[in-house]
Amino acid sequence: QVQLVESGGGLVQAGGSLRLSCAASGLTFSNYAMGWFRQAPGKEREFVSAISRRLGNTAYADSVKGRFTISRDNLKETVYLQMNSLKPEDTSVYYCAADSRSSIVRVSTTRDYYDYWGQGTQVTVSS
Repeated sequence: QVQLVESGGGLVQAGGSLRLSCAASGLTFSNYAMGWFRQAPGKEREFVSAISRRLGNTAYADSVKGRFTISRDNLKETVYLQMNSLKPEDTSVYYCAADSRSSIVRVSTTRDYYDYWGQGTQVTVSS
């Protein structure tokens, strides 16, 4: 069974930093582009960032460009999201997802490209 398990969420003051991790199991990690999405209460899930299977090609939502950095370690089968200069509007549940459809060097910002999802980790940014 495929599992994606997020960790690293918590409560932080505005301007602070957090690093989220997503540990994958039950799949061939290097065969998937990986993405992060977030969902705030009463809102739809939105794209945050993604990284390709190889070569480190990345994409970011405009709202997080320059503040967040996605990375992956294929040997550890883990994807990370480093979040700096956090703002209250970043408060959300953050979800890790695995994308089997994008090619080796490409990523997708569209939810329907992602086949597997983690349970989410809460990030709360206070003002």
